Amino acid sequence: MLVKVDAATKETIAPTSKHLYTYTHAIQGFSARLTVSELESLKKHPGYVSSSRERPLKLHTTHTSQFLGLSSASGAWPATNYGEDMIIGLVDTGVWPESESFNDAGLTPIPSRWKGKCVSGTQFNSSFCNKKLIGARYYNKGLLSKNPGVKLEMNSSRDTDGHGTHTASTAVGSFVKGASYFGYANGTSSGMAPRARVAIYKAIWRYGVAESDVLAAIDQAIEDGVDILSLSLAFQMDDIFLEDDTIAIATFAAMQKGIFVAASAGNDGSSDSTVVNGAPWLLTVGAGTIDREFGATLTLGSENQIKLTTLYPGNYSLSQRSLVFLDGCASVKEMKRVRNKIIVCKDNLSTSGQVENAASAGVSGAVFITDIYVSEFYTRNSFPGAFVGLADGQKIVEYIHRSNDPKARLEFQKTNTGTKPAPMLDDYSSRGPYARCKYVIKPDLIAPGTLVLASWSSISSVAEVGKSQLFSRFNFASGTSMAAPHVAGVAALIKKAHPDWSPAAIRSALMTTANPLDNTHSPIKDIGSSHLPATPFAMGSGHVDPNKSLDPGLIYDATSKDYINLLCGMNYTAKQIKIITKSTQSCKTKSLDLNYPSFVAYFSSNLSETGRVVFEFRRTVTNVGEALSSYSAKVIMPSSGIKVTVEPMKLEFKKKNEKLSYKVSLEGPKAMEDYVVHGSLSWVHDGGKYVVRSPIVATNLVPEIIDD
Repeated sequence: MLVKVDAATKETIAPTSKHLYTYTHAIQGFSARLTVSELESLKKHPGYVSSSRERPLKLHTTHTSQFLGLSSASGAWPATNYGEDMIIGLVDTGVWPESESFNDAGLTPIPSRWKGKCVSGTQFNSSFCNKKLIGARYYNKGLLSKNPGVKLEMNSSRDTDGHGTHTASTAVGSFVKGASYFGYANGTSSGMAPRARVAIYKAIWRYGVAESDVLAAIDQAIEDGVDILSLSLAFQMDDIFLEDDTIAIATFAAMQKGIFVAASAGNDGSSDSTVVNGAPWLLTVGAGTIDREFGATLTLGSENQIKLTTLYPGNYSLSQRSLVFLDGCASVKEMKRVRNKIIVCKDNLSTSGQVENAASAGVSGAVFITDIYVSEFYTRNSFPGAFVGLADGQKIVEYIHRSNDPKARLEFQKTNTGTKPAPMLDDYSSRGPYARCKYVIKPDLIAPGTLVLASWSSISSVAEVGKSQLFSRFNFASGTSMAAPHVAGVAALIKKAHPDWSPAAIRSALMTTANPLDNTHSPIKDIGSSHLPATPFAMGSGHVDPNKSLDPGLIYDATSKDYINLLCGMNYTAKQIKIITKSTQSCKTKSLDLNYPSFVAYFSSNLSETGRVVFEFRRTVTNVGEALSSYSAKVIMPSSGIKVTVEPMKLEFKKKNEKLSYKVSLEGPKAMEDYVVHGSLSWVHDGGKYVVRSPIVATNLVPEIIDD
């Protein structure tokens, strides 16, 4: 049970016998195991504010630095000395401290402002920390209180899962040569901010995760003095409001302390209103692909090569084998009869069934022809299998039919970079709008999340070949869990370059410089929507661009008071606002128009409604670019009956840090037929140096709270 109280009465109200944690920063309150009668007694105390039950959470689960344009020669890395001395905290499954990604060679002494420490535990000594890994703590009182019979074999910050090691090394990993997944993606691995420091707060365990433990971890991270928080988890929430979302409450406290928070959007796409971690004071990150593919080649006869998709990690003979086509591969008995040949299957019913049959038959090689999107789950076969599309698959079938003795050679561990189009929004990435606060577009942007290579726990199996478990120093993982630490690392670079910037300013820099186009200069495609262009409810402002985000030209800033005014505008009660902000507010100023770098207007879907309606938005931008500069408004909006006007059309700045305001109006029929119409407003620097872009959305979608 989480209990929120007035700060002055926090200690006197807390029970002693069943007390778990006392919170100072994330919330004012404590967690404890309470009976119904004990809770009722507490409710009568004058300092009592509110309480809530523990809820379960979900985890949202290296060439990416190159794909994002990070280079030692120029740009964000050398400009910030690779994020030196920035401190990123992660609440996750722990860390594998021996990983080369946490090597501290060449790093300066730990910043004197750091108040954290390394806590010893099972197979984890405080000496495992260094100038890179500067903090490691673990939290499980809530988990053990809820599950008293559980025995933790690794009661320490050591990572037995791999997820925490992966996210930490993605954000801040040092350069490691020769990184690969059994030969796939061979190269030098690094995080987004290779000279930043990392602090690990383990609150996620093999047996689950407790809300009180996560809250304790965030509370301590604030106390320790992290600059950036990366959160790759979320609560499973039903029909609740922001004051019931502990992550929203805790991150409000972090924001007030100047801590930037990047959080994963969730992996429940591609339906609408599935996004989580959508509080307007944090940055919500969706996931996309990168320009890299993994697979094998199938050489037909002596020359014709076909590219296949796979991540099969085992050793494989390069000799030619006979090739046989079994159509639907429905019979395990028939597959066993030709198990020493390379079997070709065509997806007539179920690809998953064919894969299972091939595994049961113990085939020595298999190629699956399919027109469906092949998930990472299927590409990690325990046998030598690979996938191919219909067009190339037909070439294989035709070769088999016309040859008297069809033979082929399979070669695995192939990596291709520069593939197009990329990025694409992946289908699992959760979509907006965010029903609990529909007045800002969520997610805010996307970052690499699919098949990201990063460090892993050495005792967590990464693959299976036959009946043998395989282990690796590096592993591929996919999810918005992987996207969030990319952005956390980039935020550390921005914070290093601009130490006085607020979390909102950093968020603005990331959003207004995000790229809505892929590497073919076309709109980013959405895999979950038949490869149609992604909407801002799916990709936010676009794909993160580290180099441009360091120098955005203009920023949209916001303070805690602005967020409070938004909560007031959403008709939150004084009690609800106090739960979130830990302060009493009179709501004299109410506003649903947050100074946010995006615009969304909700029209009716009832076409019987007639007349026209105007939505107005007011924004203030701060000049962080050239002192004497002017910007002209450029509006892109499809011809859909929605008229966009901007007043004034030109902003002229006379000095740095000067603030200027403008108004955007969206006018259209009260009811619109289109589901989503989207465009953009860009403030274009007259010298061409900056383009400060914000998405505009007009929609008839009514946000719904989706049960997890």
